[in-house]
Amino acid sequence: MSEHHDHTPPESALRLAIVVGLNFLITAAEIIGGLLSGSLSLLSDALHNFSDGIAVIIAWIALRLDQRPRTERHTFGLKRAQLLAAVVNAGALVAISLYLFFEAWHRFQHPQAIAGITMTSVAAIGLVANVLGTWLLHRGSQRNMNLRAAYLHLFSDAISSIGVILGGLAITFYDVNWLDPLLTVLIGLYVLKASLAILWRALEVFLLATPREVSVAAVREALRALPGVRDVHHIHLWELAEHDIHLEAHVVVDDQPLSGVEAIRLAIEREMARRFDIHHTTLQFEHPGAACATADYA
Repeated sequence: MSEHHDHTPPESALRLAIVVGLNFLITAAEIIGGLLSGSLSLLSDALHNFSDGIAVIIAWIALRLDQRPRTERHTFGLKRAQLLAAVVNAGALVAISLYLFFEAWHRFQHPQAIAGITMTSVAAIGLVANVLGTWLLHRGSQRNMNLRAAYLHLFSDAISSIGVILGGLAITFYDVNWLDPLLTVLIGLYVLKASLAILWRALEVFLLATPREVSVAAVREALRALPGVRDVHHIHLWELAEHDIHLEAHVVVDDQPLSGVEAIRLAIEREMARRFDIHHTTLQFEHPGAACATADYA
């Protein structure tokens, strides 16, 4: 079995601490501003920002766990802690979105006067802080599902802040108070869509689904094309964690010295790494007479 580890380096503790501090600061400001202005969308943005801060804390804890060495108790390490954290983060956003829909419907039924200037001013403060937080997490979000969940928290909140600002201006100048619950619904729909995508992706990894970027058929074809390989079956592809693809297969080769089988094994590992970015392989070699005529997925 070949081993190759490609850990995503965690964001610095300072950056994560800044993001958490910014989100809790925005939360306090928007709760006060929402109560003073009567804006439901500002209060929903505050709740969203609070979840952002919690998301980043969970992301930091999961990243720390991911860096812990393997032990006899946890032979794969704690890589999947990041998947669990991503599910918690995204699940919280789904619950928040449903709550926002309920509150928005209530506000549509019972409209309230809103102080547009206060709503706009507080949302502008939130926008600046969210843009800064998004920038701080952008790089780490490219190759890490858990940081991407936290990044999407901040990015979606930055977008919602823009909507709240525009809505506050419209309410101030045109007295269209119905825009506030409408903005709340739009914010909730955006957050719900992004959250469900993260949940589905994480569940695919938990359920050992074949990674989206690789197909069993393509791997089978690549293996059969290598010199010395007669056939291949019992192919299993899965991700232990995001971007950590594992391959298990039975490879049929002609009777030959152990040195010849070793050369085939090395050729397989090089080809899998080059074509599919697979760096963890478990291969069982068989000669034609002993190969089991069973299904690939048995």
